[in-house]
Amino acid sequence: MSADDGKRDARFHLWGWLLFVICAGFFIASSIESNDFPGLVGSIIFLIACVVFIVPLVMKKGRYVDRSIPSRRVSKIRWK
Repeated sequence: MSADDGKRDARFHLWGWLLFVICAGFFIASSIESNDFPGLVGSIIFLIACVVFIVPLVMKKGRYVDRSIPSRRVSKIRWK
């Protein structure tokens, strides 16, 4: 897998999670409109879970995962 494929995959994953966030917003609005407290709580938890999955996709800490080698983290930082 090339670096471009990894970037493309990450972009698709991000867009997918953003669509889930939009759905969570509609679930929250629907729950508020219908006075459905359990539905509202579930929708908020769903929104939080989506954000938790988005965070690693958008955070940049100078490290990246080499997807060509399973479970191997490669650091851009050179330690002396």
